[in-house]
Amino acid sequence: MASKVPFLTMIIILSAVSSGNSLSLNHYEKSCPNVEFIVAKAVKDATARDKTVPAALLRMHFHDCFIRGCDASVLLNSKGKNKAEKDGPPNISLHAFYVIDAAKKAVETSCPGVVSCADILALAARDAVFLSGGPTWDVPKGRKDGRISKASETINLPAPTFNISQLKQSFSQRGLSTADLVALSGGHTLGFAHCSSFSKRVHNFDATHDWDPSINPSFAVQLKSICPSKNQAKNAGTIMDPSSTSFDNTYYKLILQHKALFTSDQVLLDSQEGKNLVFKFAASKKAFYEAFVNAMIRMSSINGGQEIRKDCRVVN
Repeated sequence: MASKVPFLTMIIILSAVSSGNSLSLNHYEKSCPNVEFIVAKAVKDATARDKTVPAALLRMHFHDCFIRGCDASVLLNSKGKNKAEKDGPPNISLHAFYVIDAAKKAVETSCPGVVSCADILALAARDAVFLSGGPTWDVPKGRKDGRISKASETINLPAPTFNISQLKQSFSQRGLSTADLVALSGGHTLGFAHCSSFSKRVHNFDATHDWDPSINPSFAVQLKSICPSKNQAKNAGTIMDPSSTSFDNTYYKLILQHKALFTSDQVLLDSQEGKNLVFKFAASKKAFYEAFVNAMIRMSSINGGQEIRKDCRVVN
């Protein structure tokens, strides 16, 4: 079971967030009017070469926002004795940082010293969803970049092993509701999961079950073959859903079939509100899209940075 958020760490995170900057849709209207076009081009070019890029950028933004707010602290490199967020256990599988670097470089050429890495990441996550066939939305801008990044704080990310009460607590500490939790979890319609995130559900689950009884038996057998308990391939795993490069509502349909990969996905049915929303989003892609957009705007507006970084990987 994942440990609870250390109280002191939570105070640090919340104080950083509460001193956040007010955001606006027209923040760069005069100072960098082409920023959205420049970022979209970087994401589009990278996605044309590698279909896993959108899932990576969406996850990167989520993991950034949940630690110290959306301040691009996830982009900072480890330095000296300080191990940065990107090298924390939940973030080792993050990739596609080069896409943000490319976007930042192009933005700096057009309007130097104006656009934060945090805003670039928020825009890139939106573009990633849209390029995958999902909705688009106006991203509020004006985030600042943070100067602190600690691998130890990644313990505060919601884990794939979380139960519903742990998930609710994690989201509510960031001002996000159960509805936001269920909608944002739909981001799991994109991407790939390594065996380490779900194999405990299908091997020696407890004293009476070999696998988690909430898993569809045929799906459990399939996962056992992908992730054998011995002689597992180094990067073994599986796609999050059969349409893993398409942003759709398949994820919710799979939960109802008990074919969700993570414990944290399946347990959305363990609260009445969560269950109602899973049924609603499984039945209506439009309802899911609307809820997802609202939740993304709320989540990505948590900010607590201090500067505009020249290089997204190092503080000024």
